[in-house]
Amino acid sequence: PTMACALLEIRAHLQIRSLMARQCLAEFLGVFVLLLLTQGSVAQAVTSEEKKGNYFTTCLASSLAVTIDIYVAGNVSGAHLNPAFSLAMCMVGRLPWAKLPIYCFVQLLSAFCASGATYVLYYDALQHYTGGNLTVTGPKETASIFATYPSPYLSLNNGFLDQVLGTWMLIVGLLAILDRQNKGVPAGLEPVVVGLLILTIGLSMGVNCGSPLNPARDLGPRLFTYFAGWGPDVFSAGNGWWWVPVVAPMVGATLGTATYQLLVALHHPEDSSQLKTSDLVTLTQLECKL
Repeated sequence: PTMACALLEIRAHLQIRSLMARQCLAEFLGVFVLLLLTQGSVAQAVTSEEKKGNYFTTCLASSLAVTIDIYVAGNVSGAHLNPAFSLAMCMVGRLPWAKLPIYCFVQLLSAFCASGATYVLYYDALQHYTGGNLTVTGPKETASIFATYPSPYLSLNNGFLDQVLGTWMLIVGLLAILDRQNKGVPAGLEPVVVGLLILTIGLSMGVNCGSPLNPARDLGPRLFTYFAGWGPDVFSAGNGWWWVPVVAPMVGATLGTATYQLLVALHHPEDSSQLKTSDLVTLTQLECKL
């Protein structure tokens, strides 16, 4: 009883009641876990020279990380983890537009901090693997542990298309998973299905540039590596590649949301009981139809 009373008292003093603050904390934790596990899987493969990991294991770790993150933050912030998905949620009326810049900033800040954690965790491995020479290109490059870089053959135009199409597929899949008027996913299993979606995209669309599909996941770590010793090459490499995984996913999210709405969500039967369970009809549409 004494311990229980102490815990209640601690909770009374520490509990945050502001919804926005709680959402920011949950989103920060979600992105932090996502990046730590994703970057850690890449660092393990690179610094062990693929003796303890490869492309498949990094894809698998990334998809499982997303699954874990949705369980961590899903019921608080929605576990967006990605500015492109936050944009999609604004477009369908599930996130107020005023919260979009706040979510994006928290996601970016968390990705930056998580990169620092990965760097500390693998500091000795990085020093041993590189001999202390942190480079963006070359046989011992390690910048790709943190952010994405294009394959040598990839043009900026093709890379932009890659990211638009990849994010389009991501958003179409996510909206379908969330759509209660469509096939639907058993309650509580949505994170598992989202993880399978991420794994499928990584295994089918990842060869060109690693399939970032997430502006915060790419820009935050890139900023960290700029300050941590890799230098300005992180922005100039790949013919100035850095802006592609920032801009293209937002375009892909816009197109993916429009595609699913125009081809599927807007055409569900207009039965009022069904409308009440739909997660994808905008607030304006609900007001008009009800």
